[in-house]
Amino acid sequence: MNMDYNPPNSSSSKRGGRKHLPSLLLLLCVAIAAGLFFYRAAITQTEARVAPDTPPDSSPAVAAQGAQTPAELEIHRETISGIITPGDTLTALLGDYLTSQEIHRLAQKSRAIFPLTRICAGQPYELCLEEGDFESFLYEINRDEQLLIRKSNEKFEISRIPIPYTLDTEVIHGTINSSLFNAVAAIGESPELAINLADIFAWDIDFIRDIREGDSFKALVEKRFRDGEQAGYGRILAAEFANQDTLHRAVLFKDGERPADYFDPEGNRLRKAFLRAPLEFTRISSGFSMRRFHPVTKTWRAHPAIDYAAPTGTPIMTVGDGTISRIGYTNANGNYIQIRHANGYATMYLHMSRFAKGMKEGKQVKQGEVIGYVGATGLATGPHLCFRMTRNGEPVNPQRIRPPSGPAVPAQNLAEFKAVAAPLLAQLAETEKRQARLAESKSAEQP
Repeated sequence: MNMDYNPPNSSSSKRGGRKHLPSLLLLLCVAIAAGLFFYRAAITQTEARVAPDTPPDSSPAVAAQGAQTPAELEIHRETISGIITPGDTLTALLGDYLTSQEIHRLAQKSRAIFPLTRICAGQPYELCLEEGDFESFLYEINRDEQLLIRKSNEKFEISRIPIPYTLDTEVIHGTINSSLFNAVAAIGESPELAINLADIFAWDIDFIRDIREGDSFKALVEKRFRDGEQAGYGRILAAEFANQDTLHRAVLFKDGERPADYFDPEGNRLRKAFLRAPLEFTRISSGFSMRRFHPVTKTWRAHPAIDYAAPTGTPIMTVGDGTISRIGYTNANGNYIQIRHANGYATMYLHMSRFAKGMKEGKQVKQGEVIGYVGATGLATGPHLCFRMTRNGEPVNPQRIRPPSGPAVPAQNLAEFKAVAAPLLAQLAETEKRQARLAESKSAEQP
């Protein structure tokens, strides 16, 4: 029987499936590979869009190749600080860093600004080096100025510069029990302040013989600070000294082109032709007398002088501007200096242990300048200064003369002076008011 439809047998069907299996596997692999390709492309595009801003060549390896280490950029500097010792010279201080020719050239150039031969023992200095070579030298000339030497392009730059201080203004006050020195020490201040106060009123108060217990003082003082530590005092802007019921007041004022000086509240200059005494804070051992028993010769003789007992080496100041007319040694006077002043006055200073440096006949000296030091040369039983004054050759008692004051503030500057003086004196008065209020408060607390 013929049939139009003959179903395939089982064996034929299996053989056909095996035949197409490799093709199916190949298609599957292609599909997987295509999927992976498009997936990676998508990731790459996304990563490119969110990539950090670091430039391509900023990898650590590249950075290490193009950069220098801190050690390669650092310049080695060294500062050597010290104190000038006796015998130190410029060559001793700088000889290891400058040639002898450079030191000679430096000394020549510095002569007009500050002679390097005047470097003093005890003064601090700083030597700065760069890579072991000289860079600068800083020397403290005094409490106010420094000498600065710099080397630049084989040339030296030399200048005097002010010492940088921080200033704090304060009113100090005290009461005399025995001496000005002790009164200043009692309030925790240094002897320098006592000397400064005495210098202001030295023309009106003899701090050797005029001081009494109960005297008092006030001063508006600039205190200096350096690197956080107190470094002495600046100016005294205003001061008061109550001495034996007399109130002396002083205000610092710069009158035009003249140097700053002290004036009373009315504008009269405190500075006078002569100081009241040639020494500070000593005692009078023998006064002015036309008949005195001499302790050495054991005879009665005139003593038209004042003897100031003081330790050997105490500085002696000239009481006024003048010119040295005689200087030398005699058996009676020992080492002595005579100074000629204006208006026929002359002063003599006897029994010195030695003269100050540079003293010679014909030298002009300024009021307050140290001319020598207390000693016991000549006819003397102990260290003291015999001080004499004459006018037109006749002896006068230095304690009784009233020399004229210097020029007062001129009329055209008086208004400016008053404007400066008023607030300064007000600060001193306010301190007195506070003291009074404090005293009243303590009194009220007592039963």
